[in-house]
Amino acid sequence: MTSEISFEGRTAIVTGAGGGLGRAYALELARRGARVVVNDLHRPDDVVDEIVSAGGQAIASVDSVSTSEGGEAIVQRALDAFGGVDVLINNAGIVRDKSFANLTPEAVSQVLDVHLGGAFNVTRPAYRAMKANGYGRVLFVTSAAGLFGNFGQANYAAAKMGLVGLARTVAIEGARVGVRANVIAPLARTPMTDGLFGGAMDAFDPEQVVPMAVYLVSEQCSLTGEIFSAGGGRFARAVVGVTRGWVSAEDRPAAEDIADHIDVIRADAEYVLASSAVEEIELARSLV
Repeated sequence: MTSEISFEGRTAIVTGAGGGLGRAYALELARRGARVVVNDLHRPDDVVDEIVSAGGQAIASVDSVSTSEGGEAIVQRALDAFGGVDVLINNAGIVRDKSFANLTPEAVSQVLDVHLGGAFNVTRPAYRAMKANGYGRVLFVTSAAGLFGNFGQANYAAAKMGLVGLARTVAIEGARVGVRANVIAPLARTPMTDGLFGGAMDAFDPEQVVPMAVYLVSEQCSLTGEIFSAGGGRFARAVVGVTRGWVSAEDRPAAEDIADHIDVIRADAEYVLASSAVEEIELARSLV
């Protein structure tokens, strides 16, 4: 049985923590001893007050994740108040849903700036602080829409899948310096998702996602570069894999050769879970 997971002496930043999932993450981290920077554009003080009233330590940040200056300021708040940063949960997000044909450039850029740009903007200074200290845990928040697609959410899905690539790369680079990075895909009803799923989401409380998130940013978690789905009491691993494929005997196969062998190319009896782009290149070479 795993001993109790504690964050005593650790400092955590949670973006988008004024409500919904971010609030739930912040409250649980604080309950377990973390000093928390509660970041949100809207009323982060309410969550700070909840934490402090319960005997915890927290400060608010109203800086925007959508600019590099905002990201630097969020991390600096942690450094100035608590002397470091050990945990970062990139939770901030917005939705601007439209069918693909009706998407505007503004709706695309706004969503990308907050979700994907925001993760870059906050993680870069946080990663530097973690690297200097030789320890860190970063959690990127994707979604089922990002992993599998969803009608009317092309901008959101693109941003969320982009976070997977970002997380995998941070995991590869961070492995050398004690920084672990993972991805969570929550299935939860929050103010941001209200109305998107109807009554089917009524049973999916944010608190049911929290255990997985807390584990992934804990010292006990040695995993890195992985993706997990959590919600409704179910916890599962999601993977990005590649089939073993088909190797052409010709130096320059034609499109017709692809058509003739497409079933073999798509055959999913055996997937390879490459840990990096280099590993997939090595796989291709080994089959030639």
